[in-house]
Amino acid sequence: MSLVPISDLLKKAEEGGYAVGAFNCNNMEIVQAIIAAAEAERSPVIMQASQGAIKYAGIEYITALANIAAENASVPVALHLDHGTSFEQVMMCIRKGFSSVMIDGSKLPFEENIELTNRVIAVARAVGVSVEAELGKIGGTEDDIHVNQRDALFTKPEEAKEFVERTGVDALAVAIGTAHGQYKGIPELDFPRLEKIRSLVNIPIVLHGSSGVPDEAIAKAIKLGVRKVNIDTNIREAFVQGARDVLNKDAKEIDPRKMLGPARAAAIEIIREKIRLFGSSGKA
Repeated sequence: MSLVPISDLLKKAEEGGYAVGAFNCNNMEIVQAIIAAAEAERSPVIMQASQGAIKYAGIEYITALANIAAENASVPVALHLDHGTSFEQVMMCIRKGFSSVMIDGSKLPFEENIELTNRVIAVARAVGVSVEAELGKIGGTEDDIHVNQRDALFTKPEEAKEFVERTGVDALAVAIGTAHGQYKGIPELDFPRLEKIRSLVNIPIVLHGSSGVPDEAIAKAIKLGVRKVNIDTNIREAFVQGARDVLNKDAKEIDPRKMLGPARAAAIEIIREKIRLFGSSGKA
């Protein structure tokens, strides 16, 4: 199968009342883990690459790995740019074959965010690429995007309504209390805000910073209209622990395969758990 835009996956998720997992990939083993988990669960899946992943692995490697994965998969696979912050970067990803992009203008004034999002949509729509945007600031750190948690601004429902009406974006990431990275405590999501946004906005809602959010909170967010759930930190934790366990047993181990194999297996398991939580198992 070839890569598909996230709009295809999220439309079906909306109809079925579930969410599709968007899992960040940084190397070959994590790409393999994402696909293996999706295949095992018979689930559609979104592989996403952040600016940091592209800088680390190289955009040619990321797109080549994703295309190989999708071509050999029997489930629908999207390749999505996570937190693109410039028009030029988004265009590069579209030219290289990403099937979906996120333009994150959340740090810009409201009108400038709309303007930038519409510039991206004008190009992306012409080539069948879907677009996610962000409104409100999500706390924590996402690669080179830093937002002080105390200054993180939640999404205003009325602004979300106007933003969607004036852009026609395919999916909207909202700030309701999640944060990127590892949580220091238990995050509390603003469910009334999410419910209000969803009552005013008839497009799929995206939840960023979902690693570490309690399962019951994720499940409730999905019931309230979240259709794409981003997971990165949980994969990193499982992957590194899998490799660390090997070295803890034998500190003299020098075969990367003997470290990265168990790391990949650990990533597969956490991704499968998330897929089941999101309700997309068996939906491929």
